[in-house]
Amino acid sequence: MNKKNVAVIFGGSSSEHDISCISVVTVAKAIDREKYNVILIGITKEGHWLYTDSVESIEDGSWRKSDISAIISPDTKREIIFKTKEKIYSEKVDFVFPVLHGLFGEDGTIQGLFEMAKIPYVGCGVLSSAVSMDKLYTKIIVDNLGITQAAYVPVLKKQLDDMDAVIAEIEAKQSYPVFVKPSNAGSSKGVSKAENREELKSALLLAAEHDSKILVEETIIGREIECAVYGYGKNVISAGVGEILAAADFYDFDAKYNNEESKTVIGPELPDGKSEEIEEAAKKIFVAVDGFGLSRVDFFLEKDTDRVVFNEINTMPGHTAISMYPMLMESKGHPLSEYINELIEMAEKRHDYE
Repeated sequence: MNKKNVAVIFGGSSSEHDISCISVVTVAKAIDREKYNVILIGITKEGHWLYTDSVESIEDGSWRKSDISAIISPDTKREIIFKTKEKIYSEKVDFVFPVLHGLFGEDGTIQGLFEMAKIPYVGCGVLSSAVSMDKLYTKIIVDNLGITQAAYVPVLKKQLDDMDAVIAEIEAKQSYPVFVKPSNAGSSKGVSKAENREELKSALLLAAEHDSKILVEETIIGREIECAVYGYGKNVISAGVGEILAAADFYDFDAKYNNEESKTVIGPELPDGKSEEIEEAAKKIFVAVDGFGLSRVDFFLEKDTDRVVFNEINTMPGHTAISMYPMLMESKGHPLSEYINELIEMAEKRHDYE
C-alpha cells in the first residue's frame, strides 16, 4: 500500500505558539504511520517555515535550529518546496493537518492557502475559522440562534484615543465588574477582569495589544462548561460536557497551563436537562458557523439561575495533557488514535457533502 503524505504544521507566530508545540506532539504520535508519512513543518514565532524530521526535536525545541525550510506551495500541484543551502526540491502533499492555535493558524488565513492549493486539510474552513476566531462576529451569529450569551459592548482600538468617551459608553451599558477581551486571541491571552474605571482603562489597553477589536462583556458568575463537537454536515455529534475548575479568579492563560490547581471534570453533575441543552446548543453553533471536523464550544452555567450562557468556540482545540477535547472524545468512545486519523480521512469530504 502506498502511503499518503500528511504535512503536520505547528508553532506559528501567534501568542499560542508554545501550546501548539505541545499539542502537535500528541497529534503526530496518534497518526497511523502504516497509512501515512508524516512531514513535520514548524513555523517559528518570527514566521519562518522549517522542516524537522522527528517529534523529539519538537519536544526539546531543537527544530527551531533546522536549516531546511519547507513551504507549502499555493500552486495546485499540491507540493511542499524544501530548500537547503545546497538545493531546492519538492515533495507531494496529500493532506495537511494544521495543529495551530490563534492568529494566522486558527483564523482562516492558512486555510485560504490550502484552498488555493486544493489540498485537503483537517478542521474548519476559511469562513468558519475566521468568524469563530473573531469573538465579535461569533456573537453576531449567535445573536440570531436564540442562544443566550453575555451582553457586550464592542470597542475599536482607534476609539481608545478618546478613552473617556469609551469608558463613558461602557459604564452606561455595563456594571462592574466586566471582562475585557481582544476579539481575535486565544488561550485567554489579553483577557482581564475590571472591577472599576482604572482597571477598565488598563484592561482596554492590554486587549488592544492583541487586536484592533475589543469586547467588553458583562460578568457571568457560574460554572465553566466545555463541549466537544465532531463531524460535518448532517453528521455532527457532540461528545459530552466537561467542567473547568479554575484555580484563578477566571480561567486565564496561566490558570490553564501553569497552575496545577486547575482541574477538569468529565461528565460533571449538572441540573436535569442541562447537559443535553449544552450539547444541542454546541452543535447548533458549530453548524451555524459552517464548522467542519472538530471544535470545542464553551459555556457558563450561571449561578442561581442555571442559565446556559454561550462563551466562545475554538476551532482547533488544544491537545495537551490537560486539554478537555481529547478527554471528552475518549469518554464517549472515540479514542485519540481513532478520531485523529478519521479527521484526516474526513478532509477529502469538505466540498462534497450536503
